[in-house]
Amino acid sequence: MKILVANLGSTSFKYRLYDMDHERQLARGGIDRIGSPESCCFVEIGDDRRERYVPVPDHAEAVRQCLGQLTDAESGCLKDASEVSAIGFKAVHGGRLTGVQRVTPEVLAAMEEMNHVAPAHNPPYIAAMRQLGQQLPEIPLVAAFETDFHQTIPERNRHYAIPHEWAADGLIRRFGFHGASHRYIATRTAEILGRDDLRMISCHLGGSSSLCAIRDGRSVAASMGLSAQSGLPQNNRVGDFDPFALPLLIEKTGKSLDEVLAVLANQGGLLGISGVGTDLRDIIEAAADGNERAQLALDVYASSTRHYLGAYLVELGGADVIVFTGGIGENRAAFRAEVCRDLEELGIVLDAAANEDVQGEAKISAAESRVQVWVVPTNEEIIVARQSKALLEG
Repeated sequence: MKILVANLGSTSFKYRLYDMDHERQLARGGIDRIGSPESCCFVEIGDDRRERYVPVPDHAEAVRQCLGQLTDAESGCLKDASEVSAIGFKAVHGGRLTGVQRVTPEVLAAMEEMNHVAPAHNPPYIAAMRQLGQQLPEIPLVAAFETDFHQTIPERNRHYAIPHEWAADGLIRRFGFHGASHRYIATRTAEILGRDDLRMISCHLGGSSSLCAIRDGRSVAASMGLSAQSGLPQNNRVGDFDPFALPLLIEKTGKSLDEVLAVLANQGGLLGISGVGTDLRDIIEAAADGNERAQLALDVYASSTRHYLGAYLVELGGADVIVFTGGIGENRAAFRAEVCRDLEELGIVLDAAANEDVQGEAKISAAESRVQVWVVPTNEEIIVARQSKALLEG
C-alpha cells in the first residue's frame, strides 16, 4: 500500500510518498508559490533531486503536478497514479470532529466551523480537499486531525473557567495541537528506552511550538488550547494573551476586532517582539549584534517554554524523560541549554558536550541527571501515513 502524505500552506504544498508495506519513504517533494506565474516544483527520489518552474494555480493542480512527477517515465517511482491508495492530510482543526476521518462534506463543514479559530490552516486545507474530491475522485482523501492525540487529556485540563453553557457544545475548550509530532515522539522514545510507562515531556519547538505532557504514551496536557494561536509565542502568532486587552487595543489602534485578531495572528509572536522576522537564526544573529528587542524575543520564548516545562513536571509528578524536537528543538543547542538552565534541583542536568554535538537521535543529559534528556527528530508524516493506512484497512 502506498500513501501520499500532504502538508499544505496557503501557497505551498509539500508531500512524502510512503510504501507502507515496509514503512519506506519512496519520495518527497513540494511546490512553493502556488498561484504565481511561476511556481517552484521539486521532487527527491533517492539521491536524485529535480526542480522546475511552471504555473500552478491551486492546490488541486499542485497534487496533479506531484503525481506527474512521481509517475514520470524517466525519473518517477510509480507506474501509475492508481498505485496511490490514499492521500493523507495532516489536518489541523475539526472542532466537533477529531480522530482520523475519510473526507466527506460533513468533515469539511466541521472544519469550516473552525475557520476563525484556525485561519492560517483550515481554509487552504478545505479548499484543496474540496478541489481534489471533485477532480480526483478515484483517490480516497483522509484527514488525520492534529487534535486526535490529545483526546486522552483529562477533563480538568480541558476546561476553561467560562460559563458552563458556553462550553456545553464542546467547541470552547482546550484541544491541543501538533498531535502527529507528539504522538511520534511518544512512540519513538518508548522504543528507544524500551519502556511504555514513561512520564515524558515532549517539546516541539520550531516556527510553531508546543509542549505536551505524556504519561504511558498518552497526552495528559498540552500548551496549545482552543487554537494554535495559544501557548508559547509562535513565529508570528501571539501565544498566550489576556482577552481583556482586546477592547483596549481596539480603542488605542482604531482597528476593528477582526483587524486586531489578524495582527495578533500574523504580526505577533517572535516577529512582533523582535521586529526582525520569524526565523530564529535571524533573531539570534540580531541579538548577538546588540539588538535588545531580538534578545527580549529569545528571553520571552525561553521563559514561556520553561513555564510549561515546570507545569508539566508538576502535572506528571516528575519526569523520566524530556525530549526536544522540531526545527529549533533539534538544532539549537544554546536554546536547549537555556531551557534546562539551573534545573539541577529537579534532576535535570545537561551534558554540555553532548548537547553541542547532537546528530540525529541522541541523549544529551549528564550521567548524574535523574531525568533523561533527548533530542529526537520528529516524523509527523509517517504518523499520518500509519493513520491513513489503518483507516483504509479498518
